[in-house]
Amino acid sequence: MLDRPTPEAAEPLKMLRTLCMALPAATERISHGEAAWFVRKSPQFAMFADHHHDDRIGFVAAAPAGAQQDWLARDPKRFYDPPYVGGRGWIGVYLDVEQDWEEVADIVEDAYRTVAPKTLVTQLDAERQPE
Repeated sequence: MLDRPTPEAAEPLKMLRTLCMALPAATERISHGEAAWFVRKSPQFAMFADHHHDDRIGFVAAAPAGAQQDWLARDPKRFYDPPYVGGRGWIGVYLDVEQDWEEVADIVEDAYRTVAPKTLVTQLDAERQPE
């Protein structure tokens, strides 16, 4: 786990961690100096960004085809095209602005679904079914 996030990043990191770790076979480890989440040991589906490349707090996440453009068109003050992984369609989400955490949860789940094997996606779907 990340030892010392900045004080303003501690709560968003905790909330993001809760969303990511609720997914089947999700793991967390440090990648590029930040908390990052993977399906088992690999592939990565999200990474926290505590002033990593700028003066902002946020995270980046894998995204299905076309989703990055959709989120950017909705609100460029809350979403961004992240350096390095934006060219692969990942979406950046600012966490130092007011966010809709239901939308953040959707982005995290979509990121997971984008990289997870079908067996884990099937498991997630089964867990999401009302009883």
